[in-house]
Amino acid sequence: VRGAGHRQLFQAVARGRHMVRARVAPSGLQTAGQAWGDGGFSPSGGSTATPERGCLPGTNCCAVVPQDQWYAVERFGKFQSILRPGLNFAGCDCCGVCLGYRSISSRIAQSVCTVVTKTKDNVFVTVKVAVQRSVLPDSVELAMYRLSDVDWQIDSYVSDVVRCQVPLMLLDEAFVSREDLASAVEQRLQKEMASYGYKVHKALVIELTPDNEVVESMNEINKQRRLRDAKMLEAEAEKIRVVKAAEANADKLHLEGEGTARQRRAIVKGLHDSITEGTDEILEIETIKQMLLVTQYFETMRGIAQDTGEQAVFLPHSAGEASSVAAQIRRSVSQAAAAPGQVRM
Repeated sequence: VRGAGHRQLFQAVARGRHMVRARVAPSGLQTAGQAWGDGGFSPSGGSTATPERGCLPGTNCCAVVPQDQWYAVERFGKFQSILRPGLNFAGCDCCGVCLGYRSISSRIAQSVCTVVTKTKDNVFVTVKVAVQRSVLPDSVELAMYRLSDVDWQIDSYVSDVVRCQVPLMLLDEAFVSREDLASAVEQRLQKEMASYGYKVHKALVIELTPDNEVVESMNEINKQRRLRDAKMLEAEAEKIRVVKAAEANADKLHLEGEGTARQRRAIVKGLHDSITEGTDEILEIETIKQMLLVTQYFETMRGIAQDTGEQAVFLPHSAGEASSVAAQIRRSVSQAAAAPGQVRM
């Protein structure tokens, strides 16, 4: 019996030495927590409990807890208490066999979840949701021992909410309702993750991307719509330009007509004054009409010469045939008015 007892004690010491050697392995700090057969912990940004060691070599009776972490004390693998930041005495320990530690971060961590789903108009979109969470100070034990992978759990809840909300929206509605989608995810996570010891601070829809072909088609639609608007604006500007030019031309012709009328009145008045000056003769209306016709005739000839760039116009005309010219003009006007198929110039 005595020999068996010695063998058991030697085996325990050997196991303790093996655990000490494991804690200083090159792969990283490992502690007595792994000696209890705990190989399922994979740190992920402070979201999973990580085995730790005490501050004294060969024993875990004392531990220094950093400001941004909490330590859980395990006695022979069973949870005992939570250590706050600072120097803590956990109890008596022999070579790291009796006590072990697990740590978890108190900082706010972020998980990015990617979900592929379909909208109401059958467009597949990729939704990325960022979830910011931290460990509740009063639920550190739950955060350490309830979940094996916090990120996967959050991803499951986010995928469930996104795949329930997005299929009820059209693609344009999904882009507009990103805040509503983020609020729905946040409310669901706050309710569910509290039972696991986590507080969800914020959920943000950071990206909503349709399929590449859909993006290209949407860009083409927007391009064609903008080109159409540009053509409409260009046509409207051309319309305004033409209308304004026509109005300006009408005003010009109106003013030119008024000027011509005043000019002719001045000419007739000047001729009347020059003819009747010093006499009591009164010009008849027919004579005044002939004078106006002759004046108009000469103005027309002058306009023809100016428009064609010629300096002289040769006409079969003599100064004594003014009355004949007036008669010819009257006959031409009368014939043009009587001809039914002629176009008036």
